[in-house]
Amino acid sequence: MDSFLLPMIGGLGCLLVVVLLVWALVSYNKLVRQRNQVQASWAQIDVQLTRRHDLIPNLVETVKGYARHERSTLEAVTAARAGAVDAAGAGVSERAGAENLLTEALGRLFALSEAYPDLKANQNFAALQQELAATEDKIAYARQFYNSAVQTLTTTIQSVPTNLIAGIGGFHPPDYFEAAGAERGPVQVQF
Repeated sequence: MDSFLLPMIGGLGCLLVVVLLVWALVSYNKLVRQRNQVQASWAQIDVQLTRRHDLIPNLVETVKGYARHERSTLEAVTAARAGAVDAAGAGVSERAGAENLLTEALGRLFALSEAYPDLKANQNFAALQQELAATEDKIAYARQFYNSAVQTLTTTIQSVPTNLIAGIGGFHPPDYFEAAGAERGPVQVQF
């Protein structure tokens, strides 16, 4: 009877090792796919942020012609853009901070159009403002897609038993790309 049980136990042991190995490979590949999705999502954000950075100098030049004495606002936008461009190689949270400062500066710039009816009526300004608004929408969508990919990867990394493979493979949860307070929507609606 021992001669029958020994090969059977050995066979079950080998089968268990094969199953564990296949599970580990499948889990590792899943983590790699999710990490690549996060990186691809970040690349889309980067494309839209670069597009926004490219539109801003034209917008500033258009506003300069109408609002010469609003120098501090124009300088703030230019400085915020420079900070955002410089943060291009930084981590997600640093980049988000720089982009949020730029968004705030742009908000002040667009508020100027209310004080200058000629600027508001300028076709070039209107076209640039519309282009920038469309780009902001694309950034918001790309941010949402990126954060969703980050959430999926983070959940996989932190879930048992995949967390074992994530630890061995050196996978770490990436940072979310968080919007500034104003971009999150109104806190309180008043009628």
